[in-house]
Amino acid sequence: MAQFAVIGLGRFGAAAALELVKMGHLVLGIDAEAKIADKYADRLTRTVIADVSDSATVAELGLENYDVVLVAIGENIQASLLCVVHLKSLGIRNIWVKASSHSHHLILNKLGVTRIIHPEEEMGLRVAQALNYPMVNDYIPLGNGEFVVEIRVSESLEGKPLASVVKDDPTLPKALLVKHRSQATAHPADDHILHANDILVMYGSLEALRALAPRLM
Repeated sequence: MAQFAVIGLGRFGAAAALELVKMGHLVLGIDAEAKIADKYADRLTRTVIADVSDSATVAELGLENYDVVLVAIGENIQASLLCVVHLKSLGIRNIWVKASSHSHHLILNKLGVTRIIHPEEEMGLRVAQALNYPMVNDYIPLGNGEFVVEIRVSESLEGKPLASVVKDDPTLPKALLVKHRSQATAHPADDHILHANDILVMYGSLEALRALAPRLM
């Protein structure tokens, strides 16, 4: 169980806070509007009404005791940046921030936050990937154009060995795991037999994954 503080309980912040609670974590929700904070008072571990653009107010929240502080303030870029500055001045290291524009992102990057989030852009990418590669359940970007992807094996690959997909080509993505029902096989051999609806977890560059996609249909 970890402790998270979510600053800004708009759609994005509230969704993140509520999901963290479902996962069994302790979550402090903070918003400048009493009506919004009250709305989630019974659903989060604790809620606070606070103006986080004020340094003294931020200092009184005790946020240094939390594992991660997520700044999810919406369109008020000034309030978001001031909040981050105050958090940094308190020595809080693990700060995730929702960015609402390119300029916002640039300034956050200069401030040295842990992670900058673009919810709409990231969701848009996921939708585009799902539309383009319907066999891809999920993916994790690792940077430098490399990804870990979760693929559901199609019926056309039923009974075929893994080698029929990746062959022995070093340029193709690497298979990290195959899950068949409740059984998972890490680093499967080339002769591992695939079954429809197995989950195949692979790692590789975007170009390599694109090249592999036709073999997975």
